[in-house]
Amino acid sequence: MSELINNRAYRQEQLKQIIKDLHSGKTVDEVKERFAALLKDVGATEIAQLEQMLISEGLPEEEVKRLCDVHVQVFQDALELEPAPESTPGHPVHTMRLENEALAKVIAQVRGILDKLTAAGDGDRAKLVREWQDLHQQLCEAEKHYLRKENLLFPILERNGISGPSSVMWSLHDDIRAGLKEISALMGQAESLSADELKTRIESKVLPVLQEMDSMIYKEEKILLPMSLETLTEDEWLAIAEESDEIGYTLVKPAGEWRPKRSAKVEAAPAKVPEGYLELSTGLLTLKEIELIFNHLPVDITFVDKDNVVRYFSAGPERIFTRTKAVIGRRVEKCHPPESVHVVTKIVEDFKAGRRDVAEFWIRLKGELIYIRYFPVRDENGEYMGVLEVTQNITRIQQLKGEKRLLDEEAVEA
Repeated sequence: MSELINNRAYRQEQLKQIIKDLHSGKTVDEVKERFAALLKDVGATEIAQLEQMLISEGLPEEEVKRLCDVHVQVFQDALELEPAPESTPGHPVHTMRLENEALAKVIAQVRGILDKLTAAGDGDRAKLVREWQDLHQQLCEAEKHYLRKENLLFPILERNGISGPSSVMWSLHDDIRAGLKEISALMGQAESLSADELKTRIESKVLPVLQEMDSMIYKEEKILLPMSLETLTEDEWLAIAEESDEIGYTLVKPAGEWRPKRSAKVEAAPAKVPEGYLELSTGLLTLKEIELIFNHLPVDITFVDKDNVVRYFSAGPERIFTRTKAVIGRRVEKCHPPESVHVVTKIVEDFKAGRRDVAEFWIRLKGELIYIRYFPVRDENGEYMGVLEVTQNITRIQQLKGEKRLLDEEAVEA
């Protein structure tokens, strides 16, 4: 066993050196033969572990991202030997492969339209642009595919100690998103550009994005999915399958409903809840954390139970309306001026009867615009449990214009 471990460590050292040689300027051809002599059967998991090791040893993720396509070129011969990922209809990997097939077809169709568009006369351009727009909308559906990877698959890989490949791939997703957005803007100008200008824009803006999307499909099929199949348990795949519907799918639907092969009598042991934590449907929190979260929300909330009794209000630093602990246990009818009680009563009655799902109002208070909303709180069976009042000062929100993205914060700090 120690010999096997040592051999693997040696292989990874050699593979790491190959990547470093590429980083220092050697060409793919210069290292490819050395790699082939070193290892004929490198697997997807080992490639992922290599990237993880490089990042953990200090190579910036941006460098790994830059080398990602080079990795694929170097390892392509070995990767082609990788078995096809899970082929059971309904399994998350099977669904992702179906989506990749559908995306690859659309990418090919877009390339065909672009070839015609760059050679078309003005009379044919409008029709071709419309066809391109329709196909581009289909390409933008890749967002759901990427979101499922980022929010369902990547977190589980990270819990299994694999974070490098997913962080690099997420960055590539963002590059594709930005590229698709630029293409959307370009299509709005396509009919007004000269043939030469349009051809230049297509070559510089559109074709690279299509290549990135093609490359992403290859990386998934040959690296990410095989590695994930080696790493995740059936219960982890089942959790992904059960939450995928909420995000949605790209161009296709799952080909069936997948369930693990294990006997129905064999159940996974329930995860132990750490002492002091409450298990919620979407996570674990302590009572202290719950209270702090409520008190740090940028809104004031008040909860009235199904018997019209005030049970809770948040204690944020800047309450809009006065609340004191004396209100707890008081009937909601007693918390409003007599002239407006009938309105409150009508709203609550409508909530209880299921006639409405929100009531909203906005008022001016000391020069600020205050937005007040009431929501019925219902359990998983639709039974009325109470009403939630949410109050928010939206004065600054109304003044927002344009965009401020997360990365803009770097410029502010600089």
